[in-house]
Amino acid sequence: MERLEKVNNSLTEMAEKKHPFLARLLDHTFSTPGKNIRPAITLLASNFYPHDERNTEKMATGVELLHIASLIHDDTVDGAMLRRGKMTISSLWGPKTAVLAGDYIFAASATLVCDTGNIRVIRRFAETIMELSSGELQEMAETYNPEQSMQGYLGRIYNKTASLFTTAAESGAILSGAPEACSQSMRSYGHNLGMAFQIVDDILDFDGTEEEIGKPIGSDLANGVVTLPTLIAMQRRSCCDAVKRVLANPDDEDLMKEVVSLIQDDSVLEESYEFASRYCEKALSDLSGLPPCPSRDSLEELVSHVKVRRN
Repeated sequence: MERLEKVNNSLTEMAEKKHPFLARLLDHTFSTPGKNIRPAITLLASNFYPHDERNTEKMATGVELLHIASLIHDDTVDGAMLRRGKMTISSLWGPKTAVLAGDYIFAASATLVCDTGNIRVIRRFAETIMELSSGELQEMAETYNPEQSMQGYLGRIYNKTASLFTTAAESGAILSGAPEACSQSMRSYGHNLGMAFQIVDDILDFDGTEEEIGKPIGSDLANGVVTLPTLIAMQRRSCCDAVKRVLANPDDEDLMKEVVSLIQDDSVLEESYEFASRYCEKALSDLSGLPPCPSRDSLEELVSHVKVRRN
């Protein structure tokens, strides 16, 4: 997509124009591009109606910068050494530098969104930053806590992940001048796609391979994070007791392997995938009332990608 390439070029130019040390940090961050799913959603959501594309491209760049900044902060908090197979800023330059680099990118994202001049979009973007932070704080507060509800889990993954998908989709429609019904459909689409995306990510922590997901299988549970497959498995008394024991004794490697094996039960994984599929079906339904066009086809393909993705 030509417009998505403009977003990537904007990131490159941003790195080139700064003083040497900051330029090195930004170049390191931007030189390993992600999948660009979120900015792609913004651009696709804006393609249903003719408009000034400069604003939606600024928004798409802002969305990607916000995602990148949140990853830098997450890696710093988690003490992660690698991101997409590459050393993190915190592992190379230390946590203080990483926090400041993340702060800079957060501010750069907000500046771009302010340049759109749309108060509704600016407010929604600010709310998203609060939601992202809230999701991370929720996760930290509930670490190693076995007494968690499905409602709490869904609220946490909305804040951590789906909130930015929601903003990416809704803002693209708003800035294109789309009717309110279209903007609301795109908002709902982003929400449902983002929820499915995170749920599949959580499933792959048990159903993927270390090569596919870039971390050891069962890492979430080993770090005390209770996700959907674990919640489903805990509906069985024997597994519930085992999960409680391992969360109380996370250094017991034999017990951890036993619990991971219980969660990897075919019926648990199947129910987890069905949960994600329901969100995917909702996302497809959100698109059903929009005009048929190549962008709608691409948004539908994104749903299919989320359902089957392995990394």
